[in-house]
Amino acid sequence: MKDTMTTPLITDSHCHLDFPDFDGELPDVIARARDMGVHRMVTICTKLRLEPQVRALSEVHPQVFYAAGTHPMSSADEPMTSVEELVTLSKHPKMVGIGETGLDYHYTADSKDVQQESLRIHIEAARQTKLPLIIHARAADEDMARILSEEHQAGAYSCVMHCFSSGRALAEAALDLGFYLSMSGIAAFPKSQDLRDIFALAPLERVLVETDSPYLAPPPHRGKRNEPGYTAHTAKIGADVFGVDYSEFAKATEANFERLFWKAATTKVAA
Repeated sequence: MKDTMTTPLITDSHCHLDFPDFDGELPDVIARARDMGVHRMVTICTKLRLEPQVRALSEVHPQVFYAAGTHPMSSADEPMTSVEELVTLSKHPKMVGIGETGLDYHYTADSKDVQQESLRIHIEAARQTKLPLIIHARAADEDMARILSEEHQAGAYSCVMHCFSSGRALAEAALDLGFYLSMSGIAAFPKSQDLRDIFALAPLERVLVETDSPYLAPPPHRGKRNEPGYTAHTAKIGADVFGVDYSEFAKATEANFERLFWKAATTKVAA
């Protein structure tokens, strides 16, 4: 086991520990993450009917927090949530974010009107609860920027653009609103220099790291199942992008996480 007293601590701000990829292995997955300095993780509920299962994971594992919402790709197939439902769910001490929500026109453009309705409901819940909104955006940059801006003008809220891999214009729009960009394993792919250049334009104090596991494993695990511990590989790339050493990047992203996910910051995870 690594000496975790000297390994800089980081947080996987977005993973999916309830997915069947981790069945029967979660204690080992969490232990491996801790060995790599990933001492805390936020698992994301993408369909609200599954919220009890995701919540239960957070109750069993001290290192695990959770967020809940309806993924845009499921918004046409799942019951439309309400602000009241999300606000009620948010009262659980380990629910620390609203979402993931957003827009995805890559595969599901035919449901864009429903996606936009769902997104605005999630935004209002984030506004009321003061919890950060967790955004999934794919092939919808223009509508995404427009809706985030319109809603922010109607009343401020906090937000992270999870697994950010969109264009520079959406990155700039999000940063101008005071939002955060989250770096996933995509940023570590050899052919992702354009994306790394976009992150390099962001202030370091607005960057988070994540896995989106079980998807998008960074090198040297690309093509295999991703898991929270691999956040460390992406964070090493992040340190290179910002021209700082790993410990400084880890310290910065930890501070960023605790600023945005303030509710998780009030619960201390055992070393």
